[in-house]
Amino acid sequence: MNTYNVLVVEDEKEIADAIEIYLKNQGYRVFKGSNGIEGLEIIDREEIHLAIVDIMMPKIDGITVLETIRTVSNLPIILLTAKGQE
Repeated sequence: MNTYNVLVVEDEKEIADAIEIYLKNQGYRVFKGSNGIEGLEIIDREEIHLAIVDIMMPKIDGITVLETIRTVSNLPIILLTAKGQE
């Protein structure tokens, strides 16, 4: 069985930890970054199959992370937001 690598970029530790627990229980290998810079550094050094990225983060926001990833990769990205509106 192949293990898929999932990157979670989330500045709220409790949320990142909860996502990590769920994904690990499903058999995924999880890498975590607490801001956009860390997330991009992980993508540079690891083979990531899916990225779950918070939109509102310090240093580099999730939209900028997405745009930066798209210049080099077409990997699937799920954006998270805590905003109460669509």
